[in-house]
Amino acid sequence: MNPIHTTKTMLALGLVLGVAASHAADIEVLHWWTSGGEARALAELTKKLEASGHRWRDFSVAGGGGDNAMLLLKTRVVSGYPPMAAQIKGPEIREWAEDGLLADIGDVASAGNWDATLPAVVANAMKYEGRYVAAPVNVHRVNWMWINPEVLKKAGVEVPTSWDALIASADSIRKAGFTPIAHGGQPWQDFTLFESVALGVGGADFYKKAFVSLDSATLQGATMTKTLDTFKALRKLIDAGAPNREWSAATAMVINGKAAVQFMGDWAKGEFARAGKQPGRDYLCLAAPGTEKAYTYNIDSFAFFRQRHDDARKAQADLANALMGAEFQENFNLAKGSIPARTNARMDRFDDCAKRSAEAFRATAQSGGLVPSVAHRMAAPEAVQAAMQATVSAYFNDAGMSTRDAQARLVQAVAAGNAQR
Repeated sequence: MNPIHTTKTMLALGLVLGVAASHAADIEVLHWWTSGGEARALAELTKKLEASGHRWRDFSVAGGGGDNAMLLLKTRVVSGYPPMAAQIKGPEIREWAEDGLLADIGDVASAGNWDATLPAVVANAMKYEGRYVAAPVNVHRVNWMWINPEVLKKAGVEVPTSWDALIASADSIRKAGFTPIAHGGQPWQDFTLFESVALGVGGADFYKKAFVSLDSATLQGATMTKTLDTFKALRKLIDAGAPNREWSAATAMVINGKAAVQFMGDWAKGEFARAGKQPGRDYLCLAAPGTEKAYTYNIDSFAFFRQRHDDARKAQADLANALMGAEFQENFNLAKGSIPARTNARMDRFDDCAKRSAEAFRATAQSGGLVPSVAHRMAAPEAVQAAMQATVSAYFNDAGMSTRDAQARLVQAVAAGNAQR
C-alpha cells in the first residue's frame, strides 16, 4: 500500500476519535498564496471571516507552485492534525476523499444553490460521489503570454504569433539588451511552459490524449516529438539567472522592462496590477502561440477536512459560504488576476484581460478547447503529474537528454506514477 494512503487512513481513524479538534473561532487554512498579488487577494478572505467573528490562523507555505505545501500537508496528515481546510485541487481532491478524510459540505452547497451557480466542469471537480467536499474560488487561465510591448518595440520585432516566430525574434531582442523569455527555473514553471507549448503545437485533442488519457502512443508519437523539440529550443531564450527564480520575480522582469515575455497563468496579472500597470497600455495579455482557441484551466479550491466537534463544523460552513460568496469572489479575483468560479459574477469591474478570459472559458467549454492544466494538478493523478513534471524539467535543463529519451521517460513516468497510487 502507498505509505501516504496508509497515513491518511490512520488520520481518518484519528479524526473519528477526536484527535483533530478545532476551536470554534479559529480557522486554519493551508495555502501557498504568498506573492504580493496573492497576499492582497487572500486579505479579502481574512477580512470577510474576521468580520463574522472568526480568527484567521494563516498557514502559508511558499514556493514550488504548491509542491511544498502538499509535502507539509502530508506531514500534518502523519501527525494526525490536519488544518481545517487546505488548498487542494483537481484529482487530488478525490484522492483525499477516497481515504475518508474530507468533510461532506453538501448541505452548505445545497443551501447556496452551488449546482446552479457553478459551471459543470468546476462543480464536478469539487465533488466526491456526487457530494461537495471542496469549494472553488476562481478559474485561472494558464496558457497566457504576458508581453512588454515597449521591449518588443525597442527590439524592432512583432508580437509573436507562433513558437517559431518567437524563437526567430530572440537574437533581435537580445541585441536590444533584453531577455526574450522571463522564466523561473523551477520544475513547476518548466512544466507550465511545456503544457502551453504542447497545446500550441498539438491542439486540444492531442493535449487530452497525452495528459488526461495518458495515452502511451500519443506520448511516443510525432506530435510529442515536435512539442519537445520546440520546448527545448526555448531554453536558449532564457537568461542565466533563471534557476530557482520565483515566478513573481520573472513577472517583475516583464513589468520592469527587463524581458519581453513570460508564459504564466493569470495570477501574474495580480503582480501587474500591484505595480499599477494597465493592460493594453503597459502590458499585453495574449494566449500563448497557437492556443487562441483553447484554454488550460486551473481551479483554486479548498477541501475541508473532517471535524468532530459541532463548533468546528460550523466554522467550516462559514468558511465555505465565504469562499462562494458573490461579493468575495468578485473582490478576491480582482486582486488575484483570475475570474470568479460563479457563472453569475459581475464582470464590469474587471479589466479586459479578465473579460477575455471569461469569454474564452465559455467559448472553449462549448467548442471542446477547454482542457485541465496538467502542470497545475488538474489533469493527472498527483503521482503521475509529479513524475511527468520531473521528466519534463530534466529534459529542459539537461543538454544531453535526447527527445526520444524524454518521450520514453514520459511513458515510464506515467507507469511509475500509476504504480505509486
